Amino acid sequence: MKLIFIHGSGGTGADFHYQSQYFPDSDAVSLPGHPDGKACTSIYGYVEWLRGYIAGKGYEDVVLAGHSMGGGIILLYGFLYPEEVKGLIPVGSGARLRVHPKYLTEHHEGIANRDQWEKVRRAQPFNFDASVRDKLLEMELKVGPAVHYNDLMACDQFDLLDRVGEIKLPTLAICGTNDVMTPPLYSRYLEKHLENCRAIVMEGPTHSIMLERPQETNQAIEGFLSTLS
Repeated sequence: MKLIFIHGSGGTGADFHYQSQYFPDSDAVSLPGHPDGKACTSIYGYVEWLRGYIAGKGYEDVVLAGHSMGGGIILLYGFLYPEEVKGLIPVGSGARLRVHPKYLTEHHEGIANRDQWEKVRRAQPFNFDASVRDKLLEMELKVGPAVHYNDLMACDQFDLLDRVGEIKLPTLAICGTNDVMTPPLYSRYLEKHLENCRAIVMEGPTHSIMLERPQETNQAIEGFLSTLS
């Protein structure tokens, strides 16, 4: 099997720092525009790009794991092309990804006022190793506010809620109880409406659960993979 990680809005493949170490044969992809190339303007656009990427690499028996926006990407991928995927792992994600207006405003205003945007990003709290945070922050700043805003808009327009139950693929939904961006009810919805889905809700973590609780996240993924092999 080939495990592929897809990051969230404004991120890069480096967001799966701990997962890349634990699963050395995995591929933590940086989507176009993050920071190289031109970003796609919709979740569907990212799905089509990812499909071409996977075909170009010749990957087979693919398991897709995606955080936040990446979770939307993999759910839509599994919905459109189920025969190309063995399993799905949405992390802090859901079938609909509405974005609070304050986040849209913050990044939209950051396009014109880059210094203020960077100041806000540097001041964001985090609950994981500072050296890893520094690495991820520098990558995020390279991606920039325009792409981050673009991604949030793509998330805000994404809605697979009414049809996500058509996905029959084995699915593991992972989230934290303190995730205010994509609360546990998002993962519980997937567990309830997908016939082959299990949700793991960890007590404590926020939106960056794979960074805050890497050991538990990696073990959950590993256990899920063992059911597919």
